[in-house]
Amino acid sequence: MPLMLKNGFVVRDKVVQTNIIIDNGKIADITDELPQGAADIEVLDCTGLHILPGLIDMHVHLREPGYEYKEDLKSGSRAAVQGGVTSICSMANTNPPVDNSSIVSWIKRRSDEIGLCDILPYAALTKGMKGEELTEIGDILSAGACGFSDDGRPVASSEVMRRGLEYTRFFGSFIACHEEDAPLFNGGSMHEGRVSAECGIKGAPAEAESIMVARDIELVRLTGGRIHLCHISSRRSVEHIWRAKEAGLNVTAEVTPNHLTLTEEMCRSYNSFSKVNPPLRSEADRLALLDALKSGVIDCIASDHAPHHLDDKLKEFDYAAFGMIGLQLIVPLISRLVEDGVISWSEFANITAANPAKILNLSDRGVIARGKVADIAVIDSKCEYIFDESINVSKSQNTPYWKEKLKGKAVYTIKNGKIVNTGS
Repeated sequence: MPLMLKNGFVVRDKVVQTNIIIDNGKIADITDELPQGAADIEVLDCTGLHILPGLIDMHVHLREPGYEYKEDLKSGSRAAVQGGVTSICSMANTNPPVDNSSIVSWIKRRSDEIGLCDILPYAALTKGMKGEELTEIGDILSAGACGFSDDGRPVASSEVMRRGLEYTRFFGSFIACHEEDAPLFNGGSMHEGRVSAECGIKGAPAEAESIMVARDIELVRLTGGRIHLCHISSRRSVEHIWRAKEAGLNVTAEVTPNHLTLTEEMCRSYNSFSKVNPPLRSEADRLALLDALKSGVIDCIASDHAPHHLDDKLKEFDYAAFGMIGLQLIVPLISRLVEDGVISWSEFANITAANPAKILNLSDRGVIARGKVADIAVIDSKCEYIFDESINVSKSQNTPYWKEKLKGKAVYTIKNGKIVNTGS
């Protein structure tokens, strides 16, 4: 049966209150008129709600295979659609790593079986994620990988990174880069600066990121390859990216909601839920990231959803695992930026859907338009709630927003024309 989203604020280049007709899994029409035979159409009253393209999260850790006690493909998919996310790119740092076509094919099959959202797996760039020998790039792409990444570990060897860029360019793919100079990071647990000194916590300088950003941009210049820079956190990195784009290089970048909304000050309480890699930076870095997002230097928002068991987090700060969950937090945290006038609703749609779709070459989604796949997030920007076990569907709870009051929620998520989340 066709579905009509009635009287919602449809977010495109402009926000217009109108109706969307969905039929056979696609957007059939966007119209102010009620269609003929309306009695045969299921109707969702979206009055007062914003209708966006389904969010596309380019950076998610689902932990399966190997760490299913933290998260698995099904629980991660449930968290995604509860957060308005209809496509997720899963990282390869599982056990075993996703470094061959068999594991990629298995993840794709499981995604189809679960049937909630599209899981688009990254494959490891190097075998075993050891940074030494490239994986079988062509074979893995034929199995359905969305790209290549050793995220969680930097590719230390410039020669290996160069060859990876050359091979992925040949196959029309890209590398998503975890930018970290490991010797300079040197076991840091938070951003190196005044706060780390006052707290007595070993810090990692922002240059541990920006140095590697600069290196990989130069390797793109050398090879003509394409990189996507993961979870950018510092103003110096932003400067490198701006220059790369000015030069016309094939460089895109993402930022997490955490780095847009939180700073190193969160670590003063020694709450390990605030421990993330790259670390939460200074207020100056946060403001630089916001400016870069608004100007298009940074292309998109990605959650870097990184679930951990409480046993991995409830430790002394220095020994706790890095990472925060985030799939259900994109909407409230970015809605806050809209409410504060930092970005518009149209910019929200671009950085969470349209731009990721372009980077991933997903021409069938990312915008609300006739003929596109009906992947849609319906958002109540005024909905207030406590983020706790009654809301969270991830297997993990590691977020500094745990039991905090949030505003903004995906009340309906539609995947291929089917309602897969009703906000409960």
